[in-house]
Amino acid sequence: MNGPIDLEWYRLAAAYLFVLLPLAIVKWKGINRERDIAVAAFRMTVQLILVGYLLQYVFVNAHPLYTIVLVGIMVAFSIRTVLNRAKRKAGPRLRRWIALSMMTGILFSIAYFILVIIGLEPWYEPRYVIPIAGMIVGNSMTGIALGVNTLMEGMESRRAHIEAALMLGATPKQACRDIANQAFDDAMLPTIHSMLGMGIVFLPGMMTGQILGGASPLVAIEYQIAVMLSMLGSVALSALMFAQFGYRFYFNSRQQLESGESPVQ
Repeated sequence: MNGPIDLEWYRLAAAYLFVLLPLAIVKWKGINRERDIAVAAFRMTVQLILVGYLLQYVFVNAHPLYTIVLVGIMVAFSIRTVLNRAKRKAGPRLRRWIALSMMTGILFSIAYFILVIIGLEPWYEPRYVIPIAGMIVGNSMTGIALGVNTLMEGMESRRAHIEAALMLGATPKQACRDIANQAFDDAMLPTIHSMLGMGIVFLPGMMTGQILGGASPLVAIEYQIAVMLSMLGSVALSALMFAQFGYRFYFNSRQQLESGESPVQ
């Protein structure tokens, strides 16, 4: 068998029996999640079908503009998701900094992987760029979302500690150092934990996909290692930029901590 097994429609339909299982469980337990599960399954199906047709067209008609637009859309949606997941409202300046931090880390990692690690020619080949960008973007989004929440919650919950440190002569950077470090650490944890269990606890998606597609397991491992290291670098760079400078938007020009839920506008 040299290629993946094509699923007939009735076999794919059989997979939706897995949706009935959690529906039955939440109904039995009296948990009001039936609608969420059904909507999630429906949206996933529609979205993936639409993306499948779109990628089929883009792969056949490779063009740098298509690749750039698709990567830009993925990055934009990841930024929007992170901002929507924030448990506290961020001011406009902080929102822009979150966006800039994510774009820097993600785009640098994608470019380095494509141009340096695999030396792709042409550089815009969507069959490589789009899946790789998707994995880097998705992983960075999860980590940064955790880091953003940690920083914002820390700046509010530890306000008295920060003000006391300022009164004792500490600079805003010194007063917020522990919060910034915790935000960076929380952002990195999902990627680190994923790397720790990879290969023993589970086989990652990219490696599994390549093996199902007929690639050698050794080649699949090489790509997976490179992609995971790129993810690590993307999260690290994005989290560092956000955590090291994000706290500044909670202070005014006189280095005074502003009151209220939102950072300085």
